[in-house]
Amino acid sequence: MSLRIFIADDHPIVRSSIHMEASRLDGASVVGEASTADELMNFVREGSCDLLVTDFNMPSQSEEDGLAMIDAIRRLRPKWPIIVLTMLTNSALLRAIHERGVAGVVVKSDGMGELATALQFVVAGDNYVSANAKRLLLKSSRRDVGSPGALLTDRESEVLRLFASGRTVSEIAALRGRSVKTISHQKISAMNKLGLRNDPELYTYAHEHGLC
Repeated sequence: MSLRIFIADDHPIVRSSIHMEASRLDGASVVGEASTADELMNFVREGSCDLLVTDFNMPSQSEEDGLAMIDAIRRLRPKWPIIVLTMLTNSALLRAIHERGVAGVVVKSDGMGELATALQFVVAGDNYVSANAKRLLLKSSRRDVGSPGALLTDRESEVLRLFASGRTVSEIAALRGRSVKTISHQKISAMNKLGLRNDPELYTYAHEHGLC
């Protein structure tokens, strides 16, 4: 059996470790690598593989949000199994990734051993969630629905993440094809729901909760 694997991660050492684990699978070969979201999306549009292993947050000229990137991949290549690697510790964001129908979710702090297991499960046609990712997803499922973070809409969460990553309201508006007024309203609404009074508190919240 021939298994073509594509790897995307902006850290060369991580790509090398993924490559090593992938190469241990019977009949597997790595058909390419990407270090940016742009390179990955170029491959998605023009290339072909049997399994994609990708980081969640990677540099991009378009500054695409990680969830938007996964949505685009799922739309263009709905049959590709995807294993998402991430350093995220935000349970709600991990749940959002998981709910997009990816085949595997691995938190990098779990180590390459968990990736090796994920590869084996996914190749066998099963889904896999690593130990820490499973713990965080369970935490998300048990989260108090009255907590502020549970009240954010998808677009409010997206605006918060993009703003905390360094984009201005005007840049987010241009990136997403919305008006500055709409983006500003979504940012203010998210801050009000989270009880954040100013931008420094927003940055602190985003970093403490693994949103960027």
